[in-house]
Amino acid sequence: MNFKNYLSKAKYLTLGVLLSGAALAGDKVPGAKFIKEGVWRGVFTVSESQVPFNFEFKGKDPEHAVFTLINGSRRDDFHVQRLGKDSVYIKMNTYDAALVAKIQDDGKISGEYRSLVPGFRGNALPFTAEYGKSYRFVEPGKDVAPAADLSGKWEIKTYSKEAVPASIAIIKQKGNKLTGVIMTVVGDTRELEGTIQGDEFALSGFTGPSPFIVKGKVNADGTISGEQGFGIYKNLKFDATKNANVELPDPYKLTFLKEGYKKLDFSFPGIDGKQISLSDQKYKGKVVIIEVIGTWCPNCTDQTVFLSPWFNKNRQRGVEAIAIGFEQKDSLEYAKYTLGKLKQKYNINYDIAFGGLADKKLVSQKLPALNKFVAFPTTIIVDRKGDVREIYTGYTGTVTGKYHNDYEKKFNKLLDELIAEPAPETAQVIDTDTRQGN
Repeated sequence: MNFKNYLSKAKYLTLGVLLSGAALAGDKVPGAKFIKEGVWRGVFTVSESQVPFNFEFKGKDPEHAVFTLINGSRRDDFHVQRLGKDSVYIKMNTYDAALVAKIQDDGKISGEYRSLVPGFRGNALPFTAEYGKSYRFVEPGKDVAPAADLSGKWEIKTYSKEAVPASIAIIKQKGNKLTGVIMTVVGDTRELEGTIQGDEFALSGFTGPSPFIVKGKVNADGTISGEQGFGIYKNLKFDATKNANVELPDPYKLTFLKEGYKKLDFSFPGIDGKQISLSDQKYKGKVVIIEVIGTWCPNCTDQTVFLSPWFNKNRQRGVEAIAIGFEQKDSLEYAKYTLGKLKQKYNINYDIAFGGLADKKLVSQKLPALNKFVAFPTTIIVDRKGDVREIYTGYTGTVTGKYHNDYEKKFNKLLDELIAEPAPETAQVIDTDTRQGN
């Protein structure tokens, strides 16, 4: 099977039907192969570099199979479908990408990680995987004593012709094993896992979006130098210095309303076909949480994982939420597909609107009250009077530890305070639990 031609011709509206048929057909083929249960080691080929990743496979048939990506303490589960007699298709949940792989006669698997976004061409990474290998970079028994302890916080200087957000790394080292995260003002890399061998180090991560790798060398003065690789996107060189006091710019001060503005005004089509605007009666007298997101954005997914259960728990307290999705294709039909998958996957019970193409300049144009738009996601908190009270740029995931805990505490404190404020007498507050569809 030519996977590249197969997926480039498959449209997003018919892909599920095509794959369901292929899966059923594969189940009926005598002697059809399936991935062996257990732990695997995969390797992506990115340009001339290799990016290793680990996963576990459980289930003897497509109906029960679960594909789990392993990154340090993080686990991400995905469903598996069979394609024909000897191939599988693993959709990356709400990200419009998939692993498509063939099971070889020797039990190994090989294939591609591919973008499924209509019109995106050439966005593919080949990979191979072997069964029974749980290591990531170095085989057991072949470790070289580390020349340094990288544990701590690192101030990173990145070299690029284009502007690059400030970033810091938080690394933990135990023997040769490394775990950590790189944080920027626009979000974080999620959990990374790797190794240090002598004076060389490497960490990688693959959770569904394009794989990431950082590798480099410990210099004689204790600093480190290396390169970050963003899968199918770009590579950036960097230097870093250990600095326990380094901090990123305050995410509460990066995005704000222009002088003269107190409110936010917008009107976007909802994925349910209705127009969504802050001036709608349902939002009057309510505290409103506005999230500017994209389904292609892993930090947006992490933010949704935080907000959706929070909203379901607190929705009766006089609070509403709106997600405004900016997607990789400027198409409402496509957005209904991608954002609809997000809604289903994470049990979202607040409104979801489509803002347009995922472009920061476009977001700034469509939300002109903002001084600028810096990052997906961005959280905008509106009080009962309709005034913007806080804007948070980016998202700090649970892997960031104290940073995430601080964010959660401040979020809850602010929402408690705003919910406790009286609604304007002119506002007619609607009970959200009596509305149809919620």
